Amino acid sequence: MKSLIIYGSQYGTAKAYATKLSEITEIPCISYENIKDIRNYEQIIYLGGLYAGGVKGLKNTFRLLKNSNIKTIVVTVGLADVKNQENTNNIKASVAKQIEKDILENSLIFHLRGGIDYSKLNFKHKTMMKMLYHSLKNKPVESLTQEDKALIETYNKKVDFVDYDALKQIVEVIQ
Repeated sequence: MKSLIIYGSQYGTAKAYATKLSEITEIPCISYENIKDIRNYEQIIYLGGLYAGGVKGLKNTFRLLKNSNIKTIVVTVGLADVKNQENTNNIKASVAKQIEKDILENSLIFHLRGGIDYSKLNFKHKTMMKMLYHSLKNKPVESLTQEDKALIETYNKKVDFVDYDALKQIVEVIQ
């Protein structure tokens, strides 16, 4: 099966996962920014970083899938604990807003944990994270979710949850 790994990455974590997956499977990988045509592929594996509820480059890439029978796998990469059902439900809802229903229904979806290094964030993302942090700090503690508490605890620090072993589940469905 002719396959391609496509990634959308702002700060490098999704790209690192895509590169590692490419090494394991020997499937070529490329940034969504360099994709022109994907009709010659039978399978697309898309890895994208989660930013403010959206998956980097997913919508643009999946527009190219219109009226195709390409098998699709979507892999999100973000800070949220993927073992928490509430988090995965929220991620699935954001993915559903970015791709057409018929493509979504025929896609396999996976979630991987990424990381954040506040020193590398651009001004816009630093500002967004600062605003989020301050809004959470002002909430009553009992109303905070586990993710809210984790964000408060790790704010302005470097956090790395990358786990390449988590790629095994994806490799299994690819091969």
